Amino acid sequence: MAGSPISSDTVAPVGSESTGQYRFALIALTSLFFMWGFITCLNDILIPYLKALFSLNYTQAMLVQFCFFGAYFLVSIPAGALVGRIGYQKGIVVGLMVACLGCLLFYPSAEWGSYWMFLAALFILAAGITTLQVAANPYVSALGPADTASSRLTLTQAFNSFGTTVAPFFGSWLILASAHDPGLEPSASDVQLPYLMLAAALFVLGLLFMALKLPLLGLNKPARLSDALTGSAWQYPHLVLGAIGIFVYVGAEVAIGSFLVSFLALPEIGGLNHAEAANYIAYYFGGAMVGRFIGAAAMQKIKAGKALAFNAAAAVVLVGIAMLTSGSVAMWTLLLVGLCNSIMFPTIFSLAIQGLGQHTSQGSGILCLAIVGGAVVPMLAGVLADSWSLQSAFILPLVCYLYIAFYGLRGSRIRQRQA
Repeated sequence: MAGSPISSDTVAPVGSESTGQYRFALIALTSLFFMWGFITCLNDILIPYLKALFSLNYTQAMLVQFCFFGAYFLVSIPAGALVGRIGYQKGIVVGLMVACLGCLLFYPSAEWGSYWMFLAALFILAAGITTLQVAANPYVSALGPADTASSRLTLTQAFNSFGTTVAPFFGSWLILASAHDPGLEPSASDVQLPYLMLAAALFVLGLLFMALKLPLLGLNKPARLSDALTGSAWQYPHLVLGAIGIFVYVGAEVAIGSFLVSFLALPEIGGLNHAEAANYIAYYFGGAMVGRFIGAAAMQKIKAGKALAFNAAAAVVLVGIAMLTSGSVAMWTLLLVGLCNSIMFPTIFSLAIQGLGQHTSQGSGILCLAIVGGAVVPMLAGVLADSWSLQSAFILPLVCYLYIAFYGLRGSRIRQRQA
């Protein structure tokens, strides 16, 4: 899934600490990227589970993503202020403990059978994940020379994708186990053990990061008075259009992932039970993981805007085929959209902040807030699914990819409005 971008402007260059110490810190931080990718992907398992448990329509079920990704919009700025005050390592510990609390709240939510308590627990869990991302991304950037920062982030993001790839098997095995037997009804207790296990893992990671002696790297360097800004990042149209691109990309990716289990369970598509369908989500997010490595090599020779437009156009074609066909053709074309998603987030982000100069940090914050598209677009798609049909609701992600193709070809051109 998409990480919250934090500009490297906020990170001081590394000092003379040993390379071995950086390597150890990078390994420890990589575990965080895996963990939040794993947890985020479990939402795609929770949606069909809670939908069946509480007899929800699609719009109500999409409140899961609305609460989770809404936390990015509400928590990112306060989390950034907190991390700036207490430091990045302590910020990581706070994020882990808040996420742990969110997982623990799944137990009473299941005991009382309250959908609203589940949503509150998800929001708290997402607040912890947001704090983790705000703290961990710039820290990874600082763990080595500036010219290799992108390669380090690519490596850790690959492990984030690995988490989203293996999570569906975990969710299918523990959360959707009752779906293997048509005679069994879903029970609220099905989520208690999985989320208690996640809470334990997060708590142990929190203790580990409290005990680790990680490089300080001067990450809390105060701003200088001479750094006063003139103008605003909002005066750059390619940034504003890029923020819309981030909004619709995250929204389209999350909407498709959220509907995959229900889509593959349709008799005219796959006729799979929910547990079987959940395993196929791994192909969707696994394609994104593979595509990142392919894209990283290909984009050394292809301009970023053209590569973005090509992937978005391919996604439009694939989603269109999934809407107009049935059976295995519709199933696999929709799953292949994950491969197209691979380069979109980092490419849109990099194109949007080009040429911002002193406004790069502000631009990064704007792009981070745009991740709230993961809350809004799936909710609107849920309304369409209830009003029309699940298959017809994919028209919304298709329109999102059309916009991304436009941004790659024209919208990303660097322009500046006169103040």
